[in-house]
Amino acid sequence: MKRSLTNLLTAALIFASAEAAAHGTDDHAKKAAPTQKEQKDWGIAGDAKSVRRTIEITMLDSMRFSPDKIEVKLGDIVKFVVKNTGGVMHEFVIGTSKDNAEHAALMVKFPNMEHDEPYMAHVPPGKTGEIVWQFNKAGDFDFACLIAGHYQAGMIGRIAVKS
Repeated sequence: MKRSLTNLLTAALIFASAEAAAHGTDDHAKKAAPTQKEQKDWGIAGDAKSVRRTIEITMLDSMRFSPDKIEVKLGDIVKFVVKNTGGVMHEFVIGTSKDNAEHAALMVKFPNMEHDEPYMAHVPPGKTGEIVWQFNKAGDFDFACLIAGHYQAGMIGRIAVKS
């Protein structure tokens, strides 16, 4: 009886692990989970059907973005297409200078920290990611790679939202 229970529990754990792995892929997560529309100081997740402007950003292993300065109009819903042309993982995170600096400091302490928000794109080498964002607040904001060491090396860009 004890051996049967152990075998049953082992089988259940294997099944649960396989099920979790099957649902843990990035593609599946993006298709299954709707984008959370939480208002941030720098805007809110945009509706892909309402995009009127696409901005392409290249992420480089020189710890730079190209372009590194963007201007948008208040109310714009922008699709960012971010391409990692380098050989290491990069990310594109929109936020205030303060929020990005705080998050970057946490990433140094906890480099394997997992996070996934609609204003972030994690892009493996040679791949492309996308973010759709609505700029419903005027001001100056940042985009940055918050992977440990990248932000500190200057992998930061600026977004000016003009009314």
